[in-house]
Amino acid sequence: MKYLIVIEQTSSGYSAYSPDLPGCVATAGTKEEIQREMKDAIAFHLDGLREEGLAIPEPHSSSSYVDIPAQQTLLRFILRKRLV
Repeated sequence: MKYLIVIEQTSSGYSAYSPDLPGCVATAGTKEEIQREMKDAIAFHLDGLREEGLAIPEPHSSSSYVDIPAQQTLLRFILRKRLV
């Protein structure tokens, strides 16, 4: 199974979580480390669910990026200021 992980940069490194596995989180110093830590955290989390006799959640999350041109953002800002 493939689970989506969300990686965020923090002031001291990186943190990550999986939207499909509430409570499954990790922290690390580098992006490479956080990916390894999350792989281990997910395996540990799933083992715990199995031991408790709980269902293993199917992965369903996805991600994508939306490209917003800088000029469009500036134009919206200017228009909002004129309307206020």
